[in-house]
Amino acid sequence: MSIWERYIIFTVGIIVQSAGIALVVKSMLGTSPISSLPYVLSLAYPFTLGQTTFAVNMVFLVGQIVLLRRRFNVVQLIQIPVTLVFAMFIDASMAVFSSVVPEWYPSKMAVLLIGASFVSLGVSLQVIAHVLMLAGEAIVLAISQVFHFEFGWVKTAFDCSLVASAAIFSYTELGTIEGIREGTLISALITGSIARFFIRHLSRVDAQGGLVFTPHI
Repeated sequence: MSIWERYIIFTVGIIVQSAGIALVVKSMLGTSPISSLPYVLSLAYPFTLGQTTFAVNMVFLVGQIVLLRRRFNVVQLIQIPVTLVFAMFIDASMAVFSSVVPEWYPSKMAVLLIGASFVSLGVSLQVIAHVLMLAGEAIVLAISQVFHFEFGWVKTAFDCSLVASAAIFSYTELGTIEGIREGTLISALITGSIARFFIRHLSRVDAQGGLVFTPHI
C-alpha cells in the first residue's frame, strides 16, 4: 500500500469519526466517551465542541511524548494540524446533522448505535492506515505498546476513564452531570469491541489485486 493510499484511508477515518461523534451527541442519549470531557468543557466555557476537542487532544499529545520518550517520532507532531482539521470536521458535522432530532427512544438508540459504529470505524481506519493517528487514539496506541496490552481493551478502559473524568468535572463545575447518559456508557462498552472487529476484518483486504492493510499494533 502506497503512502498516498494510507493518507487517504487516514483522512476518511477522521471524517467518519467526526461524523460519528456528532451523531452520538445528536442521539440525545449522551456523548461518545472520547468527546465526553470536551463536551462538558464546551458547556462550562464559551467554546465549541470542536475547539475543546482540540485542546483536550493536545493534552493527549503531551501524554504520548511522556510515555514514549525517545520512541516518540517527531513526525507525530503533525497531529497538531491534523487535530485542528478534525476539530473543524466535528463542528461541521454538528451543523450538517443539526436537523437530526430524534424524539422516539428507539430512534435515539438507533442514532446512537450508528454514531458509535462510525466512531469505531474511524478509529480502525486510522490504525490500519498506520501513518498517523489523532491524539486521542494515538495515546491509546502508545499505552498499548508501552504496557503490551491489546489496543481494543486499552481503548475501552481509556474511554471509561474519560467518562469518569467528565462526570466529575461536570458535577464540580456545573453542579450537575451533563452529556453523560446511558448512551455514553453503551458507547464506552462497545466502541473498543467494534474497533477490534473492524481492525481484524479490514487489516487484510486483497480483492482482485487490491490493497493489503497490515497495521502494526
